[in-house]
Parts: sequence; structure tokens; C-alpha cells
Amino acid sequence: MGVRSVTVKADEGSISRLFEEARVGRARNLDKDTVDTSEGVSGYATLDHDRGWRVGFPEVVFGEGKRPKEVYEICCSLGKGGEGVLATRVDVKGWEEVRALAREGGEEGNFSHSEAGRIVVYKAGGEDAGEKVFKTGSTVAVVTAGTTDIPVAEEAALTLEHTNTNVVRIYDCGVAGLHRIISHLPTLQSDDVDCVIVCAGMDGALPSVVAGLVKCPVIAVPTSVGYGASFGGVAAMLTMLNSCAPGVTVSNIDNGFGAAATAYKLVKRIEEKSGGGK
Repeated sequence: MGVRSVTVKADEGSISRLFEEARVGRARNLDKDTVDTSEGVSGYATLDHDRGWRVGFPEVVFGEGKRPKEVYEICCSLGKGGEGVLATRVDVKGWEEVRALAREGGEEGNFSHSEAGRIVVYKAGGEDAGEKVFKTGSTVAVVTAGTTDIPVAEEAALTLEHTNTNVVRIYDCGVAGLHRIISHLPTLQSDDVDCVIVCAGMDGALPSVVAGLVKCPVIAVPTSVGYGASFGGVAAMLTMLNSCAPGVTVSNIDNGFGAAATAYKLVKRIEEKSGGGK
């Protein structure tokens, strides 16, 4: 039997209701023959407005490899219902072109950019989806081994802040100077911290050290930082995958966004199962 796909363009009101239902966790009975919240953009993209309801985290734009015009138009289309939108992997040059398009379209005030995290944020009407929909009362610590790991860490931290999750940044405390991470143990071992994301390149040893000292889950992010035999982060990734410390989950190389999405869904689910936020 074949699969029939019927697409009906959703209006702004239905998109807003969709995200509101995702926030309160109400079940919806959709007639999939008549309702599909996908939307085409200029023949090059099919947006997934329903993703927030289905999986608990909204669609985010991967900016690398996209033309600035595509990043701009997709952000505006995703956010037209009033929700904030993230576009990751947008460097300064790409951002300048996106901002120029936003200026021409009268949207400049709704766009911002983090050079460190390479993230564009679109807030339609000055509001953020995280503030309205995906809020948690949880705290995630984002840790780096070195300063050069910060771009990946900032991608994670800014993604979490987009969901209004509390973020504690602890940077440049790798295993070459163990006293540095030890000095942050009061924070990392606090009951207020629900998950730790650790970004590290080179030998990739820091996540194992942290996981051996904290009770909460640790998400390790290998970065492509290091000399030749680091193989662009593969060496760090293999170290993390072979960690003898229990409770370490490993993200893809340089994937701060993926680590943040995992951390958010983890802490959000715990909140929902326990009857709400802190």
C-alpha cells in the first residue's frame, strides 16, 4: 500500500497553537489526511512546523552550506507565528549578508548574531520561542577543556539559553591543569546542576574526569581541536566513547547544538515526569 502525503499550509494561528500545545503537553488528534504543518519555501526548503510538538524541540536551521538568502528566508518563515528561531554555523561573513537582507526587509531589529557561537537568532516581534514555549527550570553546566573549544561550547550554551534553560559556563579547565576543574567542583556537584556538557579536543580526557566526580549525566562533545594525530576530533571522540566513567554520552564532533538538544530533552522530560519545574 502506498503512502499518501497531503500538505495544507498552516496559518500563523495554527502554528502558535501547535507550540502552545507542545508546552502544556496536550495530546492532539490530527486528521493527517487534511492537516500537515509542513511548508515549502521558494522551492528549496520544506519547513517542519510540527517538530516541536512531535519531539519536544523545534526545527533549527543548519546555516553552513546555505546561502545567506536561504538562511534569512527560512528564519522569517519559521518564525512568522511569533516563535524564535535559531540558525547555527553562521560565520561573520554570512551574518553580514543576512543582516543586509534583514535591513532591506525591515527585519533587522529581529535578528542578532553571536560571533563566538556562530549562531543567528531570529525573534519575531522581539519574543523568543524559548521564553514562551520550551522553558525549563533546570540548569546545565557547559564546560570546556581549552579556550579553543569555546565556539562549540557557545553553540551549546546559546541553544540552551534559547530554551530559557539556565546555563553555567566553566571554560578552560582541561586536564593539563587538574586544579582548574577541581576548583569548580562545588558548582558541578551542586544539586542545582542537572546535566553537564563537556567540550574537549586533543586527548578528549576531560569528560571522563568530570563524569567521575558528578552524579548528573555528562554529555561529551569532541572538538576538532588538536595537532595531526587528533585526526580532526576523531581521537577525542574515541577517548570519550571508551570512557570507563559511567554516565557519559558522546555527541558528534563539534556538535554543540546536538549536545544541547539532548540535554534539554533530558532535563525537560525529568521535569514533566516529576510534575513540573523547580
